[in-house]
Amino acid sequence: MKRRFTWTWVAQCVVVLVCAFALKRYYSTASANQLRWILAPTTACVELVSGTSFEFESYAGYISGDRSFLIATSCAGVNFLITAFLMLSGRKLLSDRSKDIAWGFIPASALIAYLVTLVANTARIAIALRLQRMPAEVSWLNPNQIHRFEGILIYFGFLLLLFVVSENMSSKKTSGLFRQSFFPLLVYYATMLGMPLANGAYRRGTDFWEHSLFVLLVPLALILPIAAFRFSCQRRFRLMVLRCQSALRSATKALPLMPPAQEVSQRPALTTISINHAMRENSESLSKSLSSRNSDSQVTSPHCN
Repeated sequence: MKRRFTWTWVAQCVVVLVCAFALKRYYSTASANQLRWILAPTTACVELVSGTSFEFESYAGYISGDRSFLIATSCAGVNFLITAFLMLSGRKLLSDRSKDIAWGFIPASALIAYLVTLVANTARIAIALRLQRMPAEVSWLNPNQIHRFEGILIYFGFLLLLFVVSENMSSKKTSGLFRQSFFPLLVYYATMLGMPLANGAYRRGTDFWEHSLFVLLVPLALILPIAAFRFSCQRRFRLMVLRCQSALRSATKALPLMPPAQEVSQRPALTTISINHAMRENSESLSKSLSSRNSDSQVTSPHCN
């Protein structure tokens, strides 16, 4: 039973969208000093994982001790935070239609998105540090493009993992390959391409269109093999079920007409009939013998006057 679009549901959707757009607008003009609420814990996690020390420089970000790597505002991962928040909130609003949703899911989604963003940022920056130290040369990609490719791959991979975990933890099991595989992709495209286009980012020229091409192709390169693998697994499972059903039908046809259970069930009735027949014969023979004895006693007994 589908839920009606109540005013509460509409208000929740509006609040989620307003929060996302407000954070996006704040991030577009924020400096490194204003983003320390996410840059500082990210840097601490990177130092713990990689062993590299960083120092904060005002309005620049966190720079490594050898001054070869800078965790700037572009490494804050706020776009991923907005995408994860929209995906979790949208999934909650679209899936739980049979009951009213409490307003607490909005701060809960924001907190989960923030924690996952810290983990994704840590993984991305730690891998970027390793790639910087390795002489990686790709003929068709320059270092900036490799860094962009790695960032999109890590962020979308974590987004897809977050969606799968939230689906498995939900009480309602969703079905359908499109929804399970491509819903995070649609949210990712809406955040990474729709919002920048709405803000006029296309005016930046070649750099934006190159970034858009990476955003379009890299997630597809990750999600299409997963979707194809799931489709092949489901097809193999259906074929296996059909083979088992056909084998069961052939085995059922090979069985005798009267199942053994019916024969066993009829045995007590036959045994009862045979016992009753034997008892009847014994009673008739006993009555005959008694009658013959009585006749003999009457012949031999003396007469009394």
